Amino acid sequence: MIRLIGPISLGLGDPMSNAAQLRRNMVDTQLRTYDVTSLPLLDAVESVDREVFMPAALRGLAYVDQVVTLGGEGGGRRLLTPMVLARLLQAADIHKGDRVLDVAGGTGYGAAIMRALGAEVTMLEANEGLAAQARSALAAAGVSGLEVASGALARGLAKNAPFDVIIVNGAIETSPNALLEQLSDGGRLVAVVGSGRSGRVTVFRKDGQTIGQKAAFDAAADLLPEFAPRPGFVF
Repeated sequence: MIRLIGPISLGLGDPMSNAAQLRRNMVDTQLRTYDVTSLPLLDAVESVDREVFMPAALRGLAYVDQVVTLGGEGGGRRLLTPMVLARLLQAADIHKGDRVLDVAGGTGYGAAIMRALGAEVTMLEANEGLAAQARSALAAAGVSGLEVASGALARGLAKNAPFDVIIVNGAIETSPNALLEQLSDGGRLVAVVGSGRSGRVTVFRKDGQTIGQKAAFDAAADLLPEFAPRPGFVF
């Protein structure tokens, strides 16, 4: 269901105040009603200006419950909706000081939220155009202490491993073996397993040499090409 949130007049003529009210409305009417209950996460979402991470022509949709397609350098990549992203981050159980790898982080919105939670975040993008946009948007939002790296998504970033949390911003249909190897003991990898309406956000947890997995909730996300199945592959 799409909830359209129109401009709100506070009688102050202050665009920043209006944006803050829109963020609060998004938190109250979209996230809280979608079982996002973590107060630190809700506060972090409310603190990040999502419009900064949107294509200029689509900033009016920043706080609307609607899938947004990144044009130009984005190559057609679609952002997770705020509801799905927030609940996915909640499933990851991110704490202050956690080392996080944000895979396919797009323009950096999710990375900015995790940084607001106090995590040490590295964002990985295969699309150099998106990586450049993310660096620019993060700087504009005043987010510091966050590395944006370019490289193959499925390979992860071994030089920065191990990670306490790995977030995959999209759907996968092959086992993310290289990413799982980069988890610390007790680390979590969260991704949408299965594309389309069959997708389920799944939490993979590393315990010694064992990887367990548990489905958290149903969610739709575009399949990331790097995690598409080869002919004959079965997940």
